[in-house]
Amino acid sequence: MSKVVTTAAEAVADIASGSCLAVGGFGLCGIPDVLIAAVAARDVTDLEVISNNCGTDQNGLGILLADKRIRRITASYVGENSEFARQYLSGELEVELTPQGTLAEKLRAGGAGVPAFFTPAGVGTPVAEGGLPWRYAPDGSVAVASPPKEVRNFGGQWGHRRYVLEEALTADYALVHALVGDTEGNLVFNKSARNFNPLAAMAGRICIAQVEKLLPAGDLDPEHIHLPGIFVDRIVHTGPQLKRIEKRTVAQEH
Repeated sequence: MSKVVTTAAEAVADIASGSCLAVGGFGLCGIPDVLIAAVAARDVTDLEVISNNCGTDQNGLGILLADKRIRRITASYVGENSEFARQYLSGELEVELTPQGTLAEKLRAGGAGVPAFFTPAGVGTPVAEGGLPWRYAPDGSVAVASPPKEVRNFGGQWGHRRYVLEEALTADYALVHALVGDTEGNLVFNKSARNFNPLAAMAGRICIAQVEKLLPAGDLDPEHIHLPGIFVDRIVHTGPQLKRIEKRTVAQEH
């Protein structure tokens, strides 16, 4: 069966309300913007999202957020989206903030079939001890707080250290962006646009990829493939991505 889908709308047509989405990208770099827009065009809500961040107020996942389609998000950085902060602090959005490296490994582990792992990141903080506000009540009190996690001591050549147990993440769907793909779903990412895309793709039970350039199977050098097609279920040729800039900084003349 061919993995190539004609349109983004067709590719996301079975995403239903309540689905969990793992979404690639970092800021606005390498985001699957066409696929996100296709989801936004459908009547789906109560989505759970796993992504490094939630776009900006008018771009990327920020479109779904502004339309109140997202119920819960697991992320590591959300500082560029004022609507995100408003919804979180008003109790409209549940948020699980996770150290960035831990989030990356949780997605990778989920895709590799590893249920959990120990890491030193977060030991001695509320990340491990619990109590982080996941959801606020309308009056500003904490309605849902993070639970404590298991912490164990491990030895080794660096001496005994404490590590916290982190569970892997999987999602119903993964939405990712790649520079080049072939008809078998093998993907090549462009420099820093690689970011969370391969990890999100691995964690999704159904992975949907938008690609700027689509090649016939066999045209990609196997040594240059960043993500093998075994992880990709659907591929959409969207053409070149519009490169948006989050913050434009201009140096003053001296």
